[in-house]
Amino acid sequence: MKLREVAYSRSGDKGDVSNICVFPHDDGDYEWLREVLTAEVVAKAFGDLVAGTVTRYEVPVNCCLNFVLTEALAGGVSMSLRVDPHGKAYQSLILAIDLPERQARS
Repeated sequence: MKLREVAYSRSGDKGDVSNICVFPHDDGDYEWLREVLTAEVVAKAFGDLVAGTVTRYEVPVNCCLNFVLTEALAGGVSMSLRVDPHGKAYQSLILAIDLPERQARS
């Protein structure tokens, strides 16, 4: 299953740092996403697009996971030659991550 089937995302940037927040469509999926959508999974999905680190912050009060990707925008808006220097497409890229099937909730 793709992440987009159970969640939506928003992204932003500051310099060479991309910030992506993932929100489950159903708050009941938050704990499951917290288990399966790790910083390592995201780093692997982004591959060479991210030269720095991927850090995950949990925001349980809002049922979301916030990922901060450093050295992720080839220098940032004013320096990057990328087609998407703001990294807005990153919110779509994260939603393409394959997730394991979840167990039925009780």
